[in-house]
Amino acid sequence: MYTIYIVDDERDLLNLVKKYLEKEGYEVRTFSNGESALKAINEKVHLWLLDIMLGGDINGYDLIKQIKKENPVPTIFVSARDQEFDRIIGLEMGSDDYITKPFSMREMLLRVNNVIKRVYGDMDNNLIHYASYIIDKAKRMIFLNSVPISLTSKEIDMVLLLIENINISFTRDQLLNKVWGNNYFGSDRVVDDLIKRIRKKMPEFNIETIYGYGYRLS
Repeated sequence: MYTIYIVDDERDLLNLVKKYLEKEGYEVRTFSNGESALKAINEKVHLWLLDIMLGGDINGYDLIKQIKKENPVPTIFVSARDQEFDRIIGLEMGSDDYITKPFSMREMLLRVNNVIKRVYGDMDNNLIHYASYIIDKAKRMIFLNSVPISLTSKEIDMVLLLIENINISFTRDQLLNKVWGNNYFGSDRVVDDLIKRIRKKMPEFNIETIYGYGYRLS
C-alpha cells in the first residue's frame, strides 16, 4: 500500500481528497499547515500533494525544497494559481506534476496514479484486491479498510500462496511443503491450525475445505 501525505489549508478539500484517495486503496495523512508537515518530512511516504499557498510562514515551495533535500519522493503541486510562471517554478523545483484548483476528483486520482505508476512501477503487480482486502505482495502486508491485519509470517506465506493460485486445490502435504519447506518434520495438522487462524482473522477470505484432500481459495 502506498502512503500519500496531503498539505492544504482548505480543510473541506483536504478531507474530500483524503476520502477519495483512501477509496482508491492509498494510506493517507493530512496536514493543514506547512509547519506540521515539515515535521513529517523524514517519515516513510511515497507521494506528497502540496498546496503552494499555505497559511503561516511555510508554503509549498519551502516544503518541496526540504523534501528534495532530506527525503526525495514524488511531489504534486496543487494550487489555485494558474499562472505559467508558477507551473515553471514548480517543475524547476522538482515537482512531478501540477494540478490547478478547482479540479475534479477523477483528474486528481488519474494524476496521482500516473505518478505512482511511473515512479514505483505497475501497482497491479504488487497489489491484489480480494473481497474487502488489499494484499500487498511486495510489503507482505494485508489491509482491511486501510488498516493492516496482524498476521504471522507463516500466515502471510499461506495467504500469498492461495491468492496467487486462486481456485487451485492443494493437498495438505503440498501446502506443508510450500509453506514450511521440504525439510519440515511434523504432522500436517499444522496446516489445519494455520488455516483456522487465517479464517478467524480474515473471515471474508474464502478458503474452502476439500474433505479428504486439502484446501483451495475461491
